Amino acid sequence: MTTTSRRPAAPAAARLLPGDLAGLAFIGLRTRKLRAGLSALGIAIGVAAIVAVLGLAASSQAALLAEIQALGTNLLTVTNGQTFAGATAELPVTAPGMIARLPGVSAVQDTGHVSGVSAYKSPFIPSVETNALSVDAATLNLPAVADTSLAQGRFLNAATANEPVAVLGATTAQLMGIDQIRPGMRIWVDGEVGSLVGGQWFYVTGILNRAAYAPEINSAVLVGFPAARKYLHFDGHPSQIYVRTTANDQAVTTTVDSLLGAQANPENPSQVTVSQPSDALTAQADAKGALDTLFLGLGAIALLVAAIGVANIMVISVLERRQEIGLRRALGATRGQVRTQFLAEAILLSLAGGAAGVIAGATATAAYARGHGETVVIPPEAWAGGLAAAVIIGALAGLLPAIRAARLSPTQALLTV
Repeated sequence: MTTTSRRPAAPAAARLLPGDLAGLAFIGLRTRKLRAGLSALGIAIGVAAIVAVLGLAASSQAALLAEIQALGTNLLTVTNGQTFAGATAELPVTAPGMIARLPGVSAVQDTGHVSGVSAYKSPFIPSVETNALSVDAATLNLPAVADTSLAQGRFLNAATANEPVAVLGATTAQLMGIDQIRPGMRIWVDGEVGSLVGGQWFYVTGILNRAAYAPEINSAVLVGFPAARKYLHFDGHPSQIYVRTTANDQAVTTTVDSLLGAQANPENPSQVTVSQPSDALTAQADAKGALDTLFLGLGAIALLVAAIGVANIMVISVLERRQEIGLRRALGATRGQVRTQFLAEAILLSLAGGAAGVIAGATATAAYARGHGETVVIPPEAWAGGLAAAVIIGALAGLLPAIRAARLSPTQALLTV
């Protein structure tokens, strides 16, 4: 009777549990802290850029929407357009009164640009240094309709509108270096019209807050219409008319918008320009969105460069750890386990950088938004997208080095000195 000798079956490879895999990946990175930290820094910079751009865009948009909601969308402006010859057209003197008769119009105020006149802090300032400031005649309830208010002092009233008295826009006061209204404070108004040659002092009684819907007021010196006619030889034609329609009724605003041109200048409605300031703020947000896309592209490029760095460190790691790989294979580790270990190291490295980037981007967003008085908004797609991008980059960057590590035979790896 013959007996056949049986060779003992090879022991089955032990399974790597997720906790074991994470521990191995952490040990592999911890032994090369500086290199791993620099590679993670590249990921962090890219993710931080993406999170910050999306966070700042969302915060700015939220602030813009809040501003539009607070200011309302029922303000329309009428300005003088151009004639067929290309010259600047004139709005009729009766235009504000005609517009006020339209159904749905609740308030009308206007300003008129005084041409050939400039304002200075003193008569000793050279006439060429106008700082692009304009001198405009203004009606008495302009701040309420144009959504601005007084920062200091008093606005024009029925008495001061007839006298050489001025109110400064926010930018005008800043450029003139006037931060506080004092008794007897004056500015010098000079030009080349009529008897104004030689200049005229105007007393300053107020400074306006910044007007979001009427930026032209910010860089203006406002005087009363009667004073502009008397002292500055103003012809009385309005150049900017501010029209308030019934609040919270977009249909009425649209209807008034379509009628303003013909109502302001029935003879030449094509020479009238009608606009809605809230649309300008929305367009400003769209322009910022274009810049946001540019910065997102730069963040993506940073992530691409970081991915190359992760791939590089993983390739070097495989070359340096050939003996470790051979020993693990000799002790029973499968190719799949070796491949999974190195892939897990790359993902963990990128995930750590991504987490650091999310924290840095969120911190930068919060600091900027709070510094500008905006609500801090970090959309979920910002931090979730940043972490997901980090994981994907880690997986893609570590895939090839992990495959190379798994293909090493135990004999070749252990023979490497």
